Amino acid sequence: MLKTGIAVTLALYVSMWLEFTPHVIAAVAAIFALQPTIYRSWRYFLQQVQANTLGAIIALLAGTYFSNEPIAIGFVCILVIMICMKLKMSESIGLTLVTVVSVMEASGDWEFALNRFLLSLIGIVAAFLVNIIFVPPDPREQFTKQIHRVFNQLSLLLRTAISDEIKEKVFREQKQELADGLQALTDKYKLLEEELKKLKRVKYRQTRQVVVYKQLLHNLQKGYEVLETVQEHYFQSERTKEINRRYDRHLESLIKFNEYVLLKFEEKVKPESWKAESIEEENNAFMKEATSDSDDSRESAHRLFIVAASIYEYGHQTIRSDRLVERKGHDDEESSALLE
Repeated sequence: MLKTGIAVTLALYVSMWLEFTPHVIAAVAAIFALQPTIYRSWRYFLQQVQANTLGAIIALLAGTYFSNEPIAIGFVCILVIMICMKLKMSESIGLTLVTVVSVMEASGDWEFALNRFLLSLIGIVAAFLVNIIFVPPDPREQFTKQIHRVFNQLSLLLRTAISDEIKEKVFREQKQELADGLQALTDKYKLLEEELKKLKRVKYRQTRQVVVYKQLLHNLQKGYEVLETVQEHYFQSERTKEINRRYDRHLESLIKFNEYVLLKFEEKVKPESWKAESIEEENNAFMKEATSDSDDSRESAHRLFIVAASIYEYGHQTIRSDRLVERKGHDDEESSALLE
């Protein structure tokens, strides 16, 4: 939000200083041009320069040889959209159309058209400079903060899933917030992966980090699947108080371990303070008991087994996350030792 305001202000001041009018075109261009990562900012900058140049030329020729009647402007906009899509520059369509409409208004006046085109470029450049100079976007830091927020929501819902303590309306609202948070986290991971793939020289440590990020995200997604499985199968089955206590106790143990893994990922706890082997044994023992419970041929027993399998998978992915985080920690220590 802050960077958008700064980019708009900068674009307006530059356009006023150069005496280009109307200043609002530069401001609109600046709003369109802000992107979530440095790589996307650079890619968007290049695309916009190319697309706006192409759009301005087409609009200028159309304005010179035809007219600036609404039907002509609409036809040129359709043509420019088709060309941008053909050249795989669909992200640039919005701002390019602003340039096209502004330039066609000139109806063949080169100076007026150039003024409109330069206003768009001022906005694009202003947004690009603000994005890379003023608090550059850091998807890794944003991902780390967001993964904790998502886990806190997941933790609350998993801890009360078996006991069914939360009101139905509150549970639905919290679950929807969790689903939205997971989707936002998935989008953030895609930005991370995209940025890494486009770097010419990718360090092994950076690759390892992205692998860990992907696993942590997958881990939380498995936790969300547990919620859905419990909701769909657990309460439709016959179960004793002992089964309730066993499922609830094991889920609580896995949530605490998941929290520990995230803290270890941020290097806030001692790496050997919790052994994954003990959790793995507990997870296997839980599944063994669940298998014996499902020996009954009734549908109820089968439903319980589906829930147990989902919980087991969540535990398995949490253990896998721990081992990847542990390996990453060893890699970082070795890198530090080499630098020393």
